Amino acid sequence: MTKTFLIKAFSCMVMALLIGGSVAIAQNDTAELAKKAQNPIASMISVPFQNNFNFGIGTYDRMQYILNIQPVVPFSLNENWNLITRTIVPVVYQPNPLAEEGSASGLSDIQLNFFFAPAKPGKVIWGAGTVFMLPTGTDQMLTQGKWGLGPSIVVLTSSGHWLVGSLINNIWSVGGKKDRADVNQFMWQYFINYNMPKGWYLTSGPTLTANWKAADGEKWTVPFGAGIGKIFRVGKQPMNGQISAYYNAVKPTGASDWSLRFQLQLLFPK
Repeated sequence: MTKTFLIKAFSCMVMALLIGGSVAIAQNDTAELAKKAQNPIASMISVPFQNNFNFGIGTYDRMQYILNIQPVVPFSLNENWNLITRTIVPVVYQPNPLAEEGSASGLSDIQLNFFFAPAKPGKVIWGAGTVFMLPTGTDQMLTQGKWGLGPSIVVLTSSGHWLVGSLINNIWSVGGKKDRADVNQFMWQYFINYNMPKGWYLTSGPTLTANWKAADGEKWTVPFGAGIGKIFRVGKQPMNGQISAYYNAVKPTGASDWSLRFQLQLLFPK
């Protein structure tokens, strides 16, 4: 995970946005796609590839890389209800935080989210359900070694150019390796999007986390930041590209100081 790799990843994202900017999409289709892409429980299949570069890890200010592959697949249960599945598959490069060298790469713990949501939502769109954590990490450094379970809820609303909302869950360990610490972790992602003409939008979507098992002063990670994105097409394929940066105003000892997020999302509207 070198600086050259980071530059190449950034260049690919910028090129994708520039290429997308040259391919026209009808304005009404673009506006609808943008809001669906920004809605975690939209009735639309999508596959985001979220690249996170986390800088300032550990004693030697190393970099952690996380690729979150997050397919969202909706199912119609009946005329009143949908089931939205959201899977998070993290592929991680994890440096040893206590040394200048040494790292682990591979699959981390997968999360499965299931939301029951009204098929015909009103002004306030919501979904509620369950999140599962699977101990799928391929290395001791990449897994918590526990099965996890907890509630999950998402609420959002859209008005004019704006789409705002929150996604909240809490996971408790319910089994797994006895020599690994129990899990009690909280996640809150709020998202604020301002949609502009030609598929462009401003966005802020930081993920706040809390490890309730940690010592006082070491529980919370609280980032602030923002970015820009665009809806475009590559050939006939609608896509959503996004670049943002976040600074961790509150963080545990040794955690990342700041991060860059590059995301490409494949969209499959009906």
